[in-house]
Amino acid sequence: MKIPAMIAAELRRLTATRMSVIALIALVLVPILYGGLYLWANQDPYGKFSEVPVALVVDDEGVAASDDSAATNYGDRVADELLEGNAFDWRRMTAKGAEAALQSGDVDFTVTLPADFSASLASAAGDDPHQARIELKTNDANNYLASTIGDQAVEKIRRSVAELVGKEAAGRLLTAISDIRGKLVTATDGAAQLTDGAATAASGAGTLAAGAASLADGTASLASGAHRVASGAAQLVPGAQQLASGADQVAAGNRRLAGYADRAGTAVQAATDALPAVRQDIADTLAAQGLTPTQIADVLAQLDPLADKLRDGNTTVQSAVGQVDRLATGSAQVAAGAARVSAGASQLSSGAAQVASGADAAASGASQVSGGAASLASGLATLRSGAAELRDGLADGVAQIPDSSAALRDAQAKTISDPVAVESSKVAAAGDYGAGLAPFFAALAGWIGIYALFLIVKPISRRAVTALRTPLRVTAAGWLTPAVLGGIQMVGLFGVLALALGFGFANPLGTLGVMVAASFTYAAIILALNVWLGSVGQFLGLVLMVLQLVTAGGTFPWQTLPAPLAALHHVLPMGYVVDAMRQLMYGGDLGRAGVDLLVLAAWLVGGLALAALGVTRMTHRRTLRDLQPSLIG
Repeated sequence: MKIPAMIAAELRRLTATRMSVIALIALVLVPILYGGLYLWANQDPYGKFSEVPVALVVDDEGVAASDDSAATNYGDRVADELLEGNAFDWRRMTAKGAEAALQSGDVDFTVTLPADFSASLASAAGDDPHQARIELKTNDANNYLASTIGDQAVEKIRRSVAELVGKEAAGRLLTAISDIRGKLVTATDGAAQLTDGAATAASGAGTLAAGAASLADGTASLASGAHRVASGAAQLVPGAQQLASGADQVAAGNRRLAGYADRAGTAVQAATDALPAVRQDIADTLAAQGLTPTQIADVLAQLDPLADKLRDGNTTVQSAVGQVDRLATGSAQVAAGAARVSAGASQLSSGAAQVASGADAAASGASQVSGGAASLASGLATLRSGAAELRDGLADGVAQIPDSSAALRDAQAKTISDPVAVESSKVAAAGDYGAGLAPFFAALAGWIGIYALFLIVKPISRRAVTALRTPLRVTAAGWLTPAVLGGIQMVGLFGVLALALGFGFANPLGTLGVMVAASFTYAAIILALNVWLGSVGQFLGLVLMVLQLVTAGGTFPWQTLPAPLAALHHVLPMGYVVDAMRQLMYGGDLGRAGVDLLVLAAWLVGGLALAALGVTRMTHRRTLRDLQPSLIG
């Protein structure tokens, strides 16, 4: 019997009655219904979150502003954003209403913004900073995943609030920094003006110090000269007094001389003869009176004409008497002048002493002024240096604080409040949640479909074995019948995924090929189990399905599995089916898909070889178990 004939005989058996046809169609539809319905139900659950009922309780009392502006209520602002965002079916309720709705299952979880929500957010600016609270309450009795969804929702709310508050705080900070920069610019200008003024003052102080030093030197010289004048004036007083006394005596003598002039006429000759001696006597007398040679000479010069006139004779006596009278008058005037000279010398001595004393005081004051001017010049130089450092430091501070506009500060505040933007890209991308689960459920549906077919399909033709047909032909015929039916199942499931659910396929033919190859491989494995173990092998097929359900890595990454199950992931075929479908469906690495297909081919060949060995054993040796009816099918 040829292989096609054995396949045709098995198909005729499967379609012999109406009920058998219904049973065959039902089993063929099992993986299509399983995979299609499950993926339809979970095609895009995240897109349906807007229909998930959530209670929102806003007890926030707000917080008063630090200035005269209106109070801030972050709770109301957050609530408004949530209601407008429509991420969930938000229902604003009271605390009691939310508690009752959660208990009854009318909402999946509740989110509460407590009374101190705004006050806590604003506390960072005070002396008691503390975190604000967002209260999440769930009820796992309603839905466990709702708790996970609630955690994610509250975390998004927390990030949104943190970004909002951070933006406002950063805006205030940046505005304050901008104001500080403006003040620093003003201070820099003032420091520059101070530096220029200090430089001018320092220059003037230097000039003042030089002038004060010159003044000190001049006043010192003045004081020295004043002392010398005072000393000379003091020495002049005795001489002036002696001159006044002598002048008085001369005046008295002249008066007596004038009295004698009338009597001198007769004695003119005698006087003339005695004139040289008299002249010398007068000179000696004047010298004895302390007159200077010049003064003596002046006096003698007044007397010499008398001698001449005496020599001229008696004829000039009356003239001489008149001259004597004039001499008496002049000597009286000389005496008066000498008295005034004496008095002036005394005044000069006293004034010179006062001038000397004042010059000393002036010299001392000028010395102090010079020292003070030098200190002032040094201090102003230090002030100029310090002002220059202040100006440069302020200028550096201004340079380190960049200038900004209101728009720039707003953009900076946004960046500070949310500094990191996630830019995600995918080497291979599934269209949606359902497309992400499709490889796993398609692979699982393929195993379920083959397993279900073996409930009615006979693994091995007993007639062919009894007729001692070639074991390879018997094995091939026993495998091809469920494999072809499994391939039909996979084609139907692929049609549901592509047409009914609208999943996209980067490599549709490759994906379909992997699904069919998976069905062929599953058929070989379950065939081998049935050939060797019969009903027990069929049961082991169910056990293998359960093992692969948890080890294929269809939902969570296989690395999260316990070590024994993770080891099975690298052995059992369903994990490779899932990986190959992902690579071909999402546009991933075709090389990896090729490796996965090689592993499936190894399982296929190994399953067929093991089944062929079992058929060979059956053709050479029959056991009592072979004659017992199967418990399954």
